[in-house]
Amino acid sequence: MRGFFVFMTLLLTHLFCNAQGLPPIGEWREHLPYQQAIALESSDNKIWVATPFSLYQFNTSDNSIERFSKVSGLSQTGIRTIGQDQESGNIIVAYNDGNIDLINDGDIENIPDIANSALVSDKQINQVFAFNGTIYLAGNESVFVVNTVNHEIRDTYIIGQGGVKSKVFSLTVFNNKLYAATSEGIRTAQLNSTNLADFRNWQTITDINIPAGAFEFVAGVQGKLIASQQNRLYSFDGNTWSAFYNDDWQLNSMQQSNEQIILNQTRNNVGRILILSNSGIVMNTIQNALVADPFETLALNNDYWIADRKKGFSKISASGATSYNPSSPSDLVYGAIVSEAGKTTVVSGSPVLNWNPQGYTGALNILNGGGWQSIAAPLNGVDSIRDLVSVATDKSDQSTWAGSLGSGLLHYKTDGTWDLFTGSSFIGSTYFAPDQYRVSGLQFDNENNLWISNYGADQNLIMRKQTGEVLKFRIPFPLAENAVSQIVIDDLNQKWVVSPKGNGLVCFNHGSSVENNSDDQWKWYRSGAGNGNLPHNNVLSIAKDKDGFIWVGTERGVAIIRCIQDVFSANNCEAFLPVVQFDNFAGYLFSNEQVQAIAIDGANRKWIGTRNGLWLISADGEKIIYRFSDNNSPLPANDVRQLSIDPKSGEVFIGTSGGLISFRSTATEGTEKSNELLVFPNPVPPGYTGTIAIRGVANNAIVKITELNGNLVYQMRALGGQAVWNGKDYRGRQISSGVYLVLISDDQRQDQVAAKIIYIKK
Repeated sequence: MRGFFVFMTLLLTHLFCNAQGLPPIGEWREHLPYQQAIALESSDNKIWVATPFSLYQFNTSDNSIERFSKVSGLSQTGIRTIGQDQESGNIIVAYNDGNIDLINDGDIENIPDIANSALVSDKQINQVFAFNGTIYLAGNESVFVVNTVNHEIRDTYIIGQGGVKSKVFSLTVFNNKLYAATSEGIRTAQLNSTNLADFRNWQTITDINIPAGAFEFVAGVQGKLIASQQNRLYSFDGNTWSAFYNDDWQLNSMQQSNEQIILNQTRNNVGRILILSNSGIVMNTIQNALVADPFETLALNNDYWIADRKKGFSKISASGATSYNPSSPSDLVYGAIVSEAGKTTVVSGSPVLNWNPQGYTGALNILNGGGWQSIAAPLNGVDSIRDLVSVATDKSDQSTWAGSLGSGLLHYKTDGTWDLFTGSSFIGSTYFAPDQYRVSGLQFDNENNLWISNYGADQNLIMRKQTGEVLKFRIPFPLAENAVSQIVIDDLNQKWVVSPKGNGLVCFNHGSSVENNSDDQWKWYRSGAGNGNLPHNNVLSIAKDKDGFIWVGTERGVAIIRCIQDVFSANNCEAFLPVVQFDNFAGYLFSNEQVQAIAIDGANRKWIGTRNGLWLISADGEKIIYRFSDNNSPLPANDVRQLSIDPKSGEVFIGTSGGLISFRSTATEGTEKSNELLVFPNPVPPGYTGTIAIRGVANNAIVKITELNGNLVYQMRALGGQAVWNGKDYRGRQISSGVYLVLISDDQRQDQVAAKIIYIKK
């Protein structure tokens, strides 16, 4: 099958996208999805855009974008909604757990009172409403009042009848009264009441012209109060309630903007926006390719700015429609991450190892040259692709292969064409679900043959040569569901295949010729001495380090297979369980952790992803260098599911349950000889206190910093292909302004190169 992909090009032009460049060493950058906008706020020439994961500020005068995330100081990810107090300029960010951030002129203050309160069981905030300098939060149990000076919750109004907790969905002020759309109906109280915390000061609106039951939205416009119940709108002019508007479209939200009532609607996967007059007449209907699931719309001058849960942030004007989504992956990254051949490729929109597909659609996301490009296959008909989870890059032509948990194997080429291998191809169907073709692991060997894990198929391991010739193998062990996933190929060309569902790990050696099955050898690694000595049968991750050892992450810790040459010998190669020293105690490495991801950096150090954060351990596994969590770092969540490292830059890509983020590490991939030596920053500017990197050196080379007369200033060992220096001498003193030599040599002094650093102290 051939055709063209439907491109969703999220790499925006320099006119409206601040594509994030490579961060300095030791710093982070986020790669959260921005294509699911849920809330908007405007002030002067700025529009704030919220997504469920992130927040950014769009400047309408120059189309520039400023991102806000944990990297820039937000408390967390998981945004529920936002609001703005026009008097103070505060932007209020409400998170899913009730936590609150206030943003003002770039300063961020946190108000954790609701999130930390044991008295509030349901902490969801449905709306932020500001009036005359007071900020109200409509919550699932009550109304909260924010003190923006002391950064605290000033008051709590439990407004249900009889003092019960009632869900408050929306708030507004009309005729000096505070109105609330609640699960009990419309409740109201005098705005100047001395005690709004007393439920007896609140009354439920009862009128023969409006039904009983929950109301979702209230808004005031041009002398009328408008309230919505399901898809019907009712109005109140201060004296009389009456029907205002209704149709058979689903109402996502209603708001007042620029003295207009705006309805954001969907029906049968189609979106539209209605603009109503204060008499309920439809003044304008907006339907456009960028309007699929609108959730909030702002009317500014003659333009409409739209937050859409499928299409992101856009503007509709008389001259046309324009999308302004920042460069990012299209969705949360749950599938594989691969950094090789000069690009990082991730798959988004699918749960990891979701062996019961629920109809998720997936996209390939490629980071190349500083910006993201997202590519989605056709979502209808025979070419529908679901649940992308595995990915590999063909270094010979830069094409991308991606595996799906249902739709087979996808080959996306650099010219935009693609092939899909599913039914009637070499990809076998799942024996217990014959209409599904599951490709759960991909890996190229040194001869550029593609090895494929065909989950659930009778012949569940496949090799596809560059010529297109295919060889199939059946793993000869009683694996539950014939389950296979990740593949790692060792230095002896042996294939290590993870078998999920608690089946353990399989090693395959095809002998002298892959076409000759007579000398094939297989070994099954499981827990217990004599069975392979894994710490647990549920293997979650695998990696090969620079020494050729196989690192295996399981549900209960890590094992190392160091005797790969003896796997099939009489010596009976078993896994080794490493012991690590931590907090004055020694124990088996991650013995109480689910090790979900392992990546090896250029210095042979191990990055370990668990459900409790990210760890960096020494090359020998005996020392913990870093431990990152969502409390001490910008990690979006502690549940780290995928890891990959860019070998050239040392950037570590970290896929978490809360989104993708990256950390610029100190180690890069080394080479036998120094090549393309780069010192940066150079010159070192005045006041610079960051890391100075010397990249492109020979693997683990000795790097010396000297004065021009040869006096030694500092000496270090490179981490793989990169050495890092803090600009201080061996006594910890900051060096003086001047020109310094960088002298690099390997241990045998066969590779010797030099460079200069210009250091400006003040």
